[in-house]
Amino acid sequence: MSLIKLSSKLMRVVPRSPVFANVNRQVHRWVGPTLRELKCRREKMGPEAELPRSGHSDWNYSAEIFAFGKRLSEQFDSALLQQAFTHRSFIAQEEQKQTEVGIESPQLGLKDNRELTDLGERLIHDYVEAFLLTVLPKLPYEGIRSISDKLTATENLANISKHLGTRDIILAADFPVGDQLLADTLKAVVGALHESSGEERVYLFIRDFVCTQLNQQDVNEYLHIEKPLDLLKQYCRDQKLGDPEPRSIGLVGKNTLLAAYNVAIYCNKKYMGAGFGEDVQTAIDEAARDCLRQLFGTELDMKPINFSTHFNEVAQNLKHKASERL
Repeated sequence: MSLIKLSSKLMRVVPRSPVFANVNRQVHRWVGPTLRELKCRREKMGPEAELPRSGHSDWNYSAEIFAFGKRLSEQFDSALLQQAFTHRSFIAQEEQKQTEVGIESPQLGLKDNRELTDLGERLIHDYVEAFLLTVLPKLPYEGIRSISDKLTATENLANISKHLGTRDIILAADFPVGDQLLADTLKAVVGALHESSGEERVYLFIRDFVCTQLNQQDVNEYLHIEKPLDLLKQYCRDQKLGDPEPRSIGLVGKNTLLAAYNVAIYCNKKYMGAGFGEDVQTAIDEAARDCLRQLFGTELDMKPINFSTHFNEVAQNLKHKASERL
């Protein structure tokens, strides 16, 4: 029996399902041409202008300010929080509008966030460095400063600020707001939190949102060491550990493209670290970097950074930072 005859018999035997029998696609001929025409018109108009969230009819600024603090589980003074989101450019713009309509001495009753921004910037730098000094006690201050500068960079603070939801609440003349404006707003929010809730809440805020950017990161990538052997010699001299001596302990594939040199560094006949490289100098540099990681407590297999450090654990380092400023 042919396949065509078999299929025709099966169609006569198997009843037609009522579910598929009553299907009506309801797609008319005018749908496709209409959608294509709408697409062409949209492309001719160009990209739509991005409007701020405050331009919508359902915008409630007071509710947004209140919700921002509740999302962070922080207690803010409402006036200080509103000041933290108010930039000088917005006040200047509103004053210009009132001047244009004939008001000689515009009075907006608003205060810009420059003072809070300066306070927040200082607090972020101090608390980040105090946290790093606590969790990385062996790392020299130059390394602490390098990591701190990376964590408090404008692009990093702007990214944190944007994900906290500050972008739509900022009162500024320019929209969309840039990274500098987002970072300044985050600093002002930190300053407002300090004035509203005190030092401990500010530390927890900075620890949870800024310091945790180090989670699952190799801290050695933040340390830019151009001459590791010279730094190792200087460190050993300062710590009175002796003079480090590189020694070749292995060689594979000499005079080939796949050559690998293995160099170890000893100090007072004590093994400190080793490294591999395609030539002797590279191997010495890698061995010096390995020694520095051992001395600084930033080994490749180091324990994860403890992000549950409490305020009283970093208080001593904060006092030290305050005394340095004085």
